[in-house]
Amino acid sequence: MKFRILFETDENGIYIAECPTLPGCISQGKSREEALSNIKDAIKGYLQSLKKHNEAVPPSIFEEIVEINA
Repeated sequence: MKFRILFETDENGIYIAECPTLPGCISQGKSREEALSNIKDAIKGYLQSLKKHNEAVPPSIFEEIVEINA
């Protein structure tokens, strides 16, 4: 399965990783690589919890980038 991940950094330089398809699935790390590794673990745990509770995986979120000339 593939999931879209959003990254941002906080005021202390910590990388925050979020998976918008899975509400509340957020992790962090001191580097982008660490945040990516941590969010992968978080996604695995999230999916295991959904399976354990017989819940469906939410549908994917689709994204497009548009250019606006202002």
